Amino acid sequence: MNLNESSGKPVSAIVLVNTDAGGEEEVYNRLREMKEVSQVFIVYGVYDVVAVVEASDMETLRNFISSSIRKIPKVRSTLTMIIMESKLQEKA
Repeated sequence: MNLNESSGKPVSAIVLVNTDAGGEEEVYNRLREMKEVSQVFIVYGVYDVVAVVEASDMETLRNFISSSIRKIPKVRSTLTMIIMESKLQEKA
């Protein structure tokens, strides 16, 4: 599917975020406040913050990432991975 098309189906994505040095906590706190973000983590490694984002369709997701996440101060870059399938593990 072309990202410019709207499927009308709910979509989820994992967004990997690089921040300016020392900006992880500020970006994390801003993401926590956004209703489209269902989970957010500060991580160590190539990326600094990981967010799980949910939207009503692909166009809404694209707009949210471009207009909201990428505009947060101290966000340097993002990498978005669209979730195709998921399974939540039940805790024992």
